[in-house]
Amino acid sequence: VQLQASGGGLVQTGGSLRLSCAASGLPFSRNSMGWFRQAPGKEREFVAAITWNGGTTVYADSVKGRFTISRDNAKNTVYLQMNSLQPDDTAVYYCGARTGGSNLQYSRYYLNWGQGTLVTVSS
Repeated sequence: VQLQASGGGLVQTGGSLRLSCAASGLPFSRNSMGWFRQAPGKEREFVAAITWNGGTTVYADSVKGRFTISRDNAKNTVYLQMNSLQPDDTAVYYCGARTGGSNLQYSRYYLNWGQGTLVTVSS
């Protein structure tokens, strides 16, 4: 199983980025997918998740209205569109894959993880 996250970079406050996570080696269309992030010195935290068919999306309160998670099962890829970025959004962003569609905000249910992509928001 491989999850390849990309799209991170340096952006100014108020800017936008779109992260991608390409999956291989797993039945992507039967997996829920999640994005988590970890800032320096902090624990990994939930950002957003989407069920296998996109029917349900869940967001952390801190990103609601600014971030949008989506997926393209034909491309085995999940996306995270991030708008109105703030310095507090600076972190390494990880994508995860799991079966099932409940408790999507809990990292312990995710069996597979990507390597992470760094997002830096300058003030």
